[in-house]
Amino acid sequence: MQQDQVVELDRGSHKGLWTEADYLVLTNRTNQLIEFTDGELELLAMPTRSHQLLVRWMFLALFTFLQTRGGVVLFAPLRLQIRPGKVREPDILLICDPADPRNQEAFWLGADLVVEVVSPDDPERDTRIKRSDYAEAAIPEYWIVHPLDATITVLTLTDGSYTEHGIFRRGDAAHSSLLKGFSVSVDALFDAR
Repeated sequence: MQQDQVVELDRGSHKGLWTEADYLVLTNRTNQLIEFTDGELELLAMPTRSHQLLVRWMFLALFTFLQTRGGVVLFAPLRLQIRPGKVREPDILLICDPADPRNQEAFWLGADLVVEVVSPDDPERDTRIKRSDYAEAAIPEYWIVHPLDATITVLTLTDGSYTEHGIFRRGDAAHSSLLKGFSVSVDALFDAR
């Protein structure tokens, strides 16, 4: 794709024809959330107000926790390369060491922790597909915030796949295995909507 080329995007267009360079140019020039897998663009639904309130609450909790400990936590849109040819845009991504070489300007080459708020349009994307993707990227911890059943699932990477550190429900405090001392009230998070 050339810099000045205008492309009409739809869910079926250009399957398998995009390069990673094309994808990077495109996502620099649009406000559409787009992920990329092996030549195919994956258009994401626009986040809802409730989704953004949950993301904001989780981001602020992680940001506050890291203030005295160091680390970088950011929120979408920020591209995360799973591997060459596959790029995701997690709702929240975190690196414990700001000097970590994965912390790149245009996109991150990995993360220590990611958070996804499950989207009602395609829950399987966040609960199954991205679980596999983030394991492939060797991300040590994956939090799935599920508004439909008011749960937080914390997954930890063990031998290349995720195991459940815990499924936390209302009345529980979800806690991290990676970030010692970090926990959030499930009630406080879901009441923030």
